Amino acid sequence: MTTKVQRQTSITRLIGEHEVTSQPELIELLATEGIEATQATVSRDLEDIGAIKVRVPSGNTVYAIPEMAPDRVAPLDQLRRVMGEWVGEVAQSANIVILRTPPGCAHVVASALDRSRIEGMLGTVAGDDTMLCVSADPDGTALANRLKQLAGLD
Repeated sequence: MTTKVQRQTSITRLIGEHEVTSQPELIELLATEGIEATQATVSRDLEDIGAIKVRVPSGNTVYAIPEMAPDRVAPLDQLRRVMGEWVGEVAQSANIVILRTPPGCAHVVASALDRSRIEGMLGTVAGDDTMLCVSADPDGTALANRLKQLAGLD
C-alpha cells in the first residue's frame, strides 16, 4: 500500500513531468504507477502540496507546484502540521540538530522550517531523508526541544 507521503511525492513528480490538466488524468497517471487514489484523495493531496492551475503556452491550464518565495513566512499551524506528519526523529549534537523524515521528504520540512524563521535557528541543509538545523546557540538543546515539540515528539 502506498503511503500519503509516497503518493504526494509521485503527484509532485508527475505534475513536473506531464501537462496534467485534470484530476481524472492525474488519477490515471498514478494508476500507471500502481497507485490507486480516489478523486477526493487526489483533491486533498493537490491542496496539501500547494498545487495551482496555470495557463501554459499551448493554451491548456495545467497543475503546477509554485516555487516557495523565500520571504514567505510559514504560519505556525502549517509548520506544526508538516513537522507532525513528516518528522520521525530529532537528535542533537552541540549546535547541530538532526531531523529524520521518510525518504524524499527532508526538503519539504527544511523549506517549512526556513520560512518559519524560528528564533535561534540559522538555517537548514536537507538531504533525502535527513536534515541538519544549525542553532545560533553553541548548545542547540533549546532548538532541539522546540523542534521536538513542533513535531509532537516531546
